[in-house]
Amino acid sequence: MKWVVVAAAMVFLFGSVLAVAEAKRFEGIRIRFFAGGPPGCPFASVVYRGAQAAEEDLGCTVEYVFSDWDPEKMVVQFKEAVASKPDGIAIMGHPGDDALGPLIDEAFAQGIVVTSQNTTLPKAEAKYKARGFGYVGQELYESGLLLGKGCVERFGLKAGDRAMVWGLLSQPTRGLRTKGVIDALKEAGLEVDYLEISPEVNAEAPLGAPIFAAYVSSHPDVKLVVTDHGGLTATLETYFKAAGKGPDDIYGAGFDLSPATLEAIRNGYCDLILDQQQFLQGYLPVLQLCMTIKYKFAGLHIDTGSGLVDKTNVEEIAPLVEEGIR
Repeated sequence: MKWVVVAAAMVFLFGSVLAVAEAKRFEGIRIRFFAGGPPGCPFASVVYRGAQAAEEDLGCTVEYVFSDWDPEKMVVQFKEAVASKPDGIAIMGHPGDDALGPLIDEAFAQGIVVTSQNTTLPKAEAKYKARGFGYVGQELYESGLLLGKGCVERFGLKAGDRAMVWGLLSQPTRGLRTKGVIDALKEAGLEVDYLEISPEVNAEAPLGAPIFAAYVSSHPDVKLVVTDHGGLTATLETYFKAAGKGPDDIYGAGFDLSPATLEAIRNGYCDLILDQQQFLQGYLPVLQLCMTIKYKFAGLHIDTGSGLVDKTNVEEIAPLVEEGIR
């Protein structure tokens, strides 16, 4: 009987040691995370996987929010997030500082740490950086300029050539990337037609096929189409085929890698993209919040814009794209 008791005690102690050894650093921290688009969205899915990986690695508990890329919906969901009183909230900045500012003030007043991803909130970041408000994402205007200039240089475009930019100029801050593309093309002397992405197409990119086909039909001389939206860029091949165009008829460019975009590059329907490494926009905000909540670190501003990708270099990272990491 004595040995049974000793053995049981050893098992209990050994199990306790293992439990302590396996405990993760940020267990007990609760986070509400905004993935941006709808479930299954090519871009939001990679962001989501990044946040999931951080949750698994760090041991925190994360609740995920999908917003259909709708700024008004994001505001409502952010109010709900604050009311649920998590330890931290990682938000998409699409609604802008004016819409989100009062809610961010309320969150910090309640001791909830907030940070942002994908779209900057400069006023909130300046106000609360010391208390943990950071940013993970590309520098928006600069990214647009880089892609626009890359299109001009790589495709040999010249003054007078027609380009169409399909973007989100109406959204504060987020629209800066669209503006960067347009400015770069106009600086090179191109004639630029601008189309605003409707809320319906913003949420479900395939719904844009008839809009694209109608534009191309009425502008047969268009040489370049730039889609300022990861979901639309992933749908370029569908758009071209709906308009009766082959891979060599119009140059296609846009943002963000996904399996569908990879195939469009391989098939010639997407000629150039800017990769903003959105997996990091999921992983790093969760890490940021955990580090601030537990260790009081200030907010970090991290640029994830990695540069331009086309058929000459995409195969180097293709396996990671197919895995949903790049």
